[in-house]
Amino acid sequence: MTPYEYTHPLASTSVEPLAAGQKYLPHASGKRAALIRQPMLTVIDDHVSSYPSPSNLTYMWGFGSLAGICLGIQIASGIFLAMHYTPHVDLAFASVEHIMRDVQGGWFLRYLHANGAGFFFIVVYLHVLRGLYYGSYSQPRELVWVLGSVILLIMILTAFIGYVLPWGQMSLWGATVITSLASVIPVVGNDVVTWLWGGFSVDNATLNRFFSLHYLLPFVLAGLSILHIAALHQYGSNNPLGTHSGTDKVPLYPHFYVKDLVAWVVFFIVLSMFIHYMPNVLGHADNYIPANPLSTPAHIVPEFYVLPFYAVLRSIPDKLLGVVAMMGVFVCLGAMPWLQTARIRSLAFRPLAAAFYWTMVATAFLLGWIGAMPVETPYLEIGQLLTAYFFAYFLVITPFLGWFEDALLREEA
Repeated sequence: MTPYEYTHPLASTSVEPLAAGQKYLPHASGKRAALIRQPMLTVIDDHVSSYPSPSNLTYMWGFGSLAGICLGIQIASGIFLAMHYTPHVDLAFASVEHIMRDVQGGWFLRYLHANGAGFFFIVVYLHVLRGLYYGSYSQPRELVWVLGSVILLIMILTAFIGYVLPWGQMSLWGATVITSLASVIPVVGNDVVTWLWGGFSVDNATLNRFFSLHYLLPFVLAGLSILHIAALHQYGSNNPLGTHSGTDKVPLYPHFYVKDLVAWVVFFIVLSMFIHYMPNVLGHADNYIPANPLSTPAHIVPEFYVLPFYAVLRSIPDKLLGVVAMMGVFVCLGAMPWLQTARIRSLAFRPLAAAFYWTMVATAFLLGWIGAMPVETPYLEIGQLLTAYFFAYFLVITPFLGWFEDALLREEA
């Protein structure tokens, strides 16, 4: 492919054609361009404005920037909510109601934060599924993928801790169930649970430390996100074809900023509809009942975005194996760069692999449905079958398909 001539958006002169893998080094003129190219701003310009991206990126590549916006919304709204929240078992529920009823705009902040968390997970899951479909985890982007898997795990931990803070019935009993999972650790399991609780049950000490961690972890996520972006920009973005695109690149601004803007507008319209017209549809009604340690809910259900992992946990009768299987989901996801054996990255050119991929996506949705159902027949058996297929996709089907396709290609050659 012949390199093209590129004109920097801030420059009045053209730039020499780019060699493969070369970054933009525009010789801009004018006061505005001179300001952008100052040492303090050049890093931002190189990674935000002039960053070279494959020219054939689709709207599916907009979920990364959208996830960053979601994280910013959560941090900003969380800081303002923390100004009025009281992390005490006798006052936490009342302080949330105070935010809703007495604080100017408090209802909007609370619903923005609560619904924003759900939308944050939806965006990140779509970001992950896009990466799986187009093989964005393949060499040389292994570190990008592993960092993304760690970010997802910490996101789930942060969301779980945040779900405890309103101190409703589902908050209390969800915290009791999930923290009790640490008891499966050999020898020191019960001591770890007592340490997490700060006592012999989920109580005021637990709520205090969960509030502190929920305030801290989003900033950890922000730092990991910066590392995630830095690792991505070291080798450049993948593209729908899954091919090397070292020469056919354009800067992020203005082309891809406009494409991302479309996604941002749609996202805010849908989020606004939920905040203003159906703010509680993604939550659980029992969390509007003050926490009562003497009354256990009939069915303890976490938030919708962790239901597939919860279903995997419940599908295995043994508690230890259930916890191992739930953590195994993240291990399988993070190990995809090494489980993949195909020479062709994008599933757009692998119809058999694409069929199994969509089956896996359907399995994940069904696991989410199973996670919201009672632990009884036939839901338990269905969950076990779905869990078995989910792990088989990563550990058996994905490696086998790569070997099988390579064998077919050798025969045709």
